[in-house]
Amino acid sequence: MFRTEVTIAKSGLNLTLQDKVMTIGSCFAEVIGSKLQQHKVDVLTNPFGTIFNPVSVCRLLEAALGVKYNFEEHLVQHNGIWYAYDLHSSISSPDKEKLLQQIEERLQLTSQYLQNSSLLILTLGTAVAYQLTQTSNIVANCHKLPAKNFNRTLLNLQDTQLYFEKTLDYLKSINPALKVLFTVSPVRHVKETLPINSVSKSALRLLCHNLQERQQDVLYFPAFEIMMDDLRDYRYYKDDMLHPTTLAENYIWDKFVKAYYDEHFQEFTGEWEKISRALAHRPFHPESDSHQAFLKNTDVLLKQFSEKYNIDVTQEQQTLRQQLITR
Repeated sequence: MFRTEVTIAKSGLNLTLQDKVMTIGSCFAEVIGSKLQQHKVDVLTNPFGTIFNPVSVCRLLEAALGVKYNFEEHLVQHNGIWYAYDLHSSISSPDKEKLLQQIEERLQLTSQYLQNSSLLILTLGTAVAYQLTQTSNIVANCHKLPAKNFNRTLLNLQDTQLYFEKTLDYLKSINPALKVLFTVSPVRHVKETLPINSVSKSALRLLCHNLQERQQDVLYFPAFEIMMDDLRDYRYYKDDMLHPTTLAENYIWDKFVKAYYDEHFQEFTGEWEKISRALAHRPFHPESDSHQAFLKNTDVLLKQFSEKYNIDVTQEQQTLRQQLITR
């Protein structure tokens, strides 16, 4: 067999459909969060947008937990739009006060999820960070400002570990039952050059290992190893040769579910994916008797599914019933 499969032992978490989850970090956190949302998990996905470096992740988590941090002092206006150096560019506004309001709302929402979630998925993208030239403060995003405004730096492993140990202590104090699952993003950061990318990913992987060894409630999911070793073929990459294809994401998702969720949820995902395919079906003749009967049968299945698994399918029912023709 021309393959080196990454096997993942059952974690013992046995999460259920009712367990809340939050994800934060690089674009891989977005992928897992989207998959959870598609499968009806109550999940908060990257509330501050895509965040690549671990120091910025710690800063945002601590701010959500009540550690004082003045975001107003870290705003910048560029081409008439206000941005926060600590957040992704998607969180911005022409109005400074509206941006600060957005930030506060996201902090409050994040705080609620951190207090009530069973799992926090934390995906680290790069150990390369950017500092403001004038202050040496690490930023999460440069917002396309001139390069002269920033210095590039490789984060110190020991310092970053101390950041996380402090943040994990805060998390434990507000939610003792919370498990933290670290992953390293498998997406290569080629703009930093491939050699530096290798150094960066190595540092992040060692960071995760050290934290897992020292912290009882810290786990590690080998998404990076699955892409690098199990799926080491460019057919599993998109056209940019950097990001995993949908096929690869689904493969990693399947590994994730089997490791951290109970059998009831695994049964649910299989059934829900069949219904999702039915909902996504677009016929050539939507008014035909056969398709209208198909819609009615799917509507009945949705109701049964909602009762069996205690999930809200209102949105799916509304979408489906809009296609029904009243005769």
